[in-house]
This record gives sequence, C-alpha cells and structure tokens, in this order.
Amino acid sequence: MLREKKGEETVKRLRVQHSFEPVYDEHSEILILGSFPSVKSREIQFYYGHPQNRFWKLIAALTEEETPQTTEEKKALLYRHHIALWDVVQSCEIIGSSDSSIRDVTPADLNRILRTSPIRKIFANGDKAFQLYRKYCQESTGRTIERLPSTSPANAAFSLEKLIQLWRECLFAEEDRKGSLN
Repeated sequence: MLREKKGEETVKRLRVQHSFEPVYDEHSEILILGSFPSVKSREIQFYYGHPQNRFWKLIAALTEEETPQTTEEKKALLYRHHIALWDVVQSCEIIGSSDSSIRDVTPADLNRILRTSPIRKIFANGDKAFQLYRKYCQESTGRTIERLPSTSPANAAFSLEKLIQLWRECLFAEEDRKGSLN
C-alpha cells in the first residue's frame, strides 16, 4: 500500500488485482471493455456492481430485455446477444474506484478472448478504458477500439436516454446490423 498526499488528506493507493473472469464464449462478436472494477464490483465479484452504474439498464434497453438482477441473469443476457465483457487492466495501483488514480498498470491479456471468439468490434465504456486500451493493448491485439460514453454515475453529463441513443448508434452501425444484439 502506498500513501499519497492529496491536499490536506493522505489517501491510500492500493495495488489491486482483477479478481473475476471475463464473460465471453465462442459466439461473442462484440467486446465491451471497462477500465478496472470499482470497489463495489470487486466486492460482489462482477462487472458494474455499483447500483448507480447504468450499464445493465443500458444493455437491457439496447437488447429490449428486462434489466438483469443476478450475476447469472447478467451473464445469460450477454451470451444471448453475443457480447463479451472484460476490463483493460488486470492489476494496478488505485485509490478507491477512481479511474483517474490508476497507476502502474498491468494490462489484461485480451488476446485470450480474441483467439477464441469471432469479435468483430471492440468498444470502450468511457474515456479511461479507451485511453488505457490504446496505451497498453492495441499494439498486442492489432485491433482498434471505439469509445462510448461511460455508464458510470460520475458521467452525469449523459442521461440514460442519451447513453442509449449514443450506444445504439455505435453498436447498431449500418455495417454491423447483421450481427450481435439482435
């Protein structure tokens, strides 16, 4: 654990390891990448665990399904629509859930998914995931990534309705209509 002075307070920067598996199978066509799991996601051992994160409501709206509640329901929704889910960072130093505090990154081996799944498109859930992918993963994967606005509650500039509209435009681009999410 490292201590870092921020203003008048000292905060703890912890070295944290990603502790749960990616979600994908041999039918996954779209890969959505976050940066690194929040404290709440690490507690529940699954993606987008903070109750205010809009990811699961967004995916449900895009797929025209009910919002999943349990981990098994969330995985099933992703599998039904050929969506893979993981994070760019395997381990890092981080303060709480703050993406801006991420340091000393060890990237995830994204080729693990790319070798076994017919991924057509890779999307970043937010700017930090986009930046981290381009810095640490793009060279090894040889694949580009598209940036989508973050579903995080910290991204208050985007309502759920606006997120749905923007994500739909990217995920359902004309050339991709034949594939996932149908």
